Parts: sequence; structure tokens; C-alpha cells
Amino acid sequence: MRAIYLATKNRDKVSELAHALQHLPVRVISVAELEHWPDVEETGATLAENALLKVRATLARIPATCLADDTGLEVDALGGAPGVRSSRYAGEGVTYAQNVEKLLADLAGVPPEKRTARFRCVVALADPDGREACVEGIVEGRILLEPRGAGGFGYDPVFWIAETGRTFAEMSVAEKDAISHRGRAVRAAADVLARWYGW
Repeated sequence: MRAIYLATKNRDKVSELAHALQHLPVRVISVAELEHWPDVEETGATLAENALLKVRATLARIPATCLADDTGLEVDALGGAPGVRSSRYAGEGVTYAQNVEKLLADLAGVPPEKRTARFRCVVALADPDGREACVEGIVEGRILLEPRGAGGFGYDPVFWIAETGRTFAEMSVAEKDAISHRGRAVRAAADVLARWYGW
């Protein structure tokens, strides 16, 4: 069984990534499990640049297959913001709730039909043989006027999907994984891994 190192300390992301990879012959290890693991500064201008920064930094320390993702929420009425700064939208070190609060404040007065948005997830892969790949998953939705649901994380309580009539926070992990940006990106990443390793 091949070890895959996830270049994230975000336990919510680790849970979703591990769930999406569970059908592969892999053992998923988060860098959060490793002692004294340094944070990688996300200085990229795009999600792909940030994902590659994280996966390359991990591979430089661990000679194994590594996977990193970077995810952004793009709101049309805000010109695509928060985008690459989604996790830091309300500032450095803020909570999920503070980011949601800022988003809803910035969208105050915008009618429901104008609150279209999408989640975009880029997954980067790298291995000691010098292979690299980037894949992407996107899901379209709308930002609600107020949060709904107790599950998920980040902007999930305000991201509503017309096809389901629910927010991500109102779905189980399996339901979310089946249609989410991260689920789609990881399934594309799994296809890359299958090609690399002949699975």
C-alpha cells in the first residue's frame, strides 16, 4: 500500500481528502501528524500556484507521493472575490464564521439571483520520480442570505446548490463528496495516480 502525504494541517480538509481517496490502495498521512512541520506561505497568485508550492515543499522533505489542494470561493457580485484569499478573507488567523460574516456583509443588498458563485479546487500531485500534475474541480452555486446547516466547514453553510436545494453544510460527507469541487478534483487526481502507478 502506497503512502500519500497530504500537504495540509487543516483537519477538515484532511477528512474530506481521505474520504475521497478511500477507494485507492493508499495510506493517507497528513503533515499535521508530523512533528515540527513548518507552514508553507501561500504566496501564489492563483490556486494552482499555491497548491504547487505546498506539494513541492512537502516532497522536498518527504520522498514520497504528495498531494496538496488549494480552494477558493468565487462570488460573481464581488468580482470573483474572495478567490485565492478565501481562507484569509476576513484577515489572518480568523475563524470560518468570521469569513462567512464578512462575505455576507459584503453581499448586503445583493438580491438572491445576483449571488451566483462557484467553489474551485485545484489539487497538485508530485512524486520522487519527478512527476507533477494539477487537476481542478468546480461546482456552481449561490450564496444564501444566512447560514443553513451544521455540517461541513468554511463557507459551506451559505453555499447553496440548486440541484439539491441544500447547502453543503446540510449534506453528509458522502453526499458532499459526490458533487463537491474537492470531490471532483480528488477523483481527477485519483485518475492521475492510477496512470502513474498502474492501478
